[in-house]
Amino acid sequence: MTAVVPAAAPRRRLPAVLVAVVVTGMALSAWGARDRTTWFLETVWVLAGLPLVVLTRRRFPLTNLLCCLLAAHALVLAVGGHYTYARVPLGDWVRDVFGLSRNPYDRFGHLMQGFVPAVLVRELLSRTSPLRGSRWLAPLTVCACLAFSAVFEMLEWLAAVVGGHSADAFLATQGDVWDTQWDMFCALIGATVSVLVLARPHDRQLAAPGLTSSYGGAGSTAERRTSTARTTRPSA
Repeated sequence: MTAVVPAAAPRRRLPAVLVAVVVTGMALSAWGARDRTTWFLETVWVLAGLPLVVLTRRRFPLTNLLCCLLAAHALVLAVGGHYTYARVPLGDWVRDVFGLSRNPYDRFGHLMQGFVPAVLVRELLSRTSPLRGSRWLAPLTVCACLAFSAVFEMLEWLAAVVGGHSADAFLATQGDVWDTQWDMFCALIGATVSVLVLARPHDRQLAAPGLTSSYGGAGSTAERRTSTARTTRPSA
């Protein structure tokens, strides 16, 4: 008799597959990296975040959408760390084909810096605060991503002060005096597009059984809406 595989099995396997992909990508990224210090500075978010996600997977499992996006972002950081953002070959190819003045991989990285964290922030706020279903969820998510981008730019500024010219590969300004502003603007665009495009599929995954939530207070927006619907529903 053929064993029946539960429908939830692929959902449970996906995070393990993604972890394997990210670990492999990070190993390849570290091997022969152009600058070790730059590699560490660019990928430290993965080095810190991956163990955290793995250790909390049972107590606070993430949606598959968020897991896929985090893995994709990790690979973007791994590529940038290996080559440095100003020297990524794919970016050089795009620059030459479209006649750009600079390697655009850094801009793409900052778009991802807004696009992926937007889903992360949205998920955390939806599951740990009364904002789920609130009209404030989207703008607060975008604001949080923009704030993170600003903090990242401050860290780059600190690296420039401490490291001097040795931090040029990490900064990847490529001579653009407005690079900081462009980076934050790209993150803002990425976060806004993410909220607009992924809100509905993200909500469907958040409603799936098995996702834990540390907020179940009586003041939650979802509960207030349910209570209101019960109160206003006409009797049969």
